[in-house]
Amino acid sequence: MSFLDINNTFFTVLDYPMSYLEFFGTLAGGLAVWLSAKGNIWSWPIGLVNVTLFFFLFYQVQLYPDMFLQAFFFVTNLMGWWRWSHPAVQEADDKHELRISFMSARWLKLFLIIGLAGTLLMGSFAENLHVQFPSLFSLPSAFPYADSFVTVMSIVATYLMVQKKVECWLVWLVVDVVATYMYFQKGILFVAVEYLIFCFIAAYGFFTWWRAYKNYAAA
Repeated sequence: MSFLDINNTFFTVLDYPMSYLEFFGTLAGGLAVWLSAKGNIWSWPIGLVNVTLFFFLFYQVQLYPDMFLQAFFFVTNLMGWWRWSHPAVQEADDKHELRISFMSARWLKLFLIIGLAGTLLMGSFAENLHVQFPSLFSLPSAFPYADSFVTVMSIVATYLMVQKKVECWLVWLVVDVVATYMYFQKGILFVAVEYLIFCFIAAYGFFTWWRAYKNYAAA
């Protein structure tokens, strides 16, 4: 069986069959998120490995909006890698990387409204994928609206992260809570546990970036 087949078991723990795909995708994702919380630029290239593996994982468990999200993440990982390493002079920190900052309340509200509207639209689309494209999606989408919320708000959070905005971690926290429930329900337990850990990393990332911003402001 292929490395990318979720039924290809790497090892079994507590009667749970761990596939190569789930194990290595989750491992790469955990490392990428931890490096992001530290503001480390290596989070972006490692994230490329994570999203590539998760694209195949989510297709096989019928989380189709999440599958589409990985394609978006692939592009934004490349964008984030470039953006953090090539800031304008006035945006650079002492490592010559993009400086952490807050966004205005007006723009944050706008992004949240767009995110919620996008969730309703994508949820309606995902709900009917198996009807509209039966040759590609033989089974109905699992949790079309919750999955769409995770997808759309992840796009919002990723944009804010590419711009190194502190608020990205608050959006990620909400996304991770919903995703944790969804993945537990779908039985991809290693991914679910990882997203539970992501909830704590998101809180850590918020306070780490907030302290870094305060240091910039004081300087």
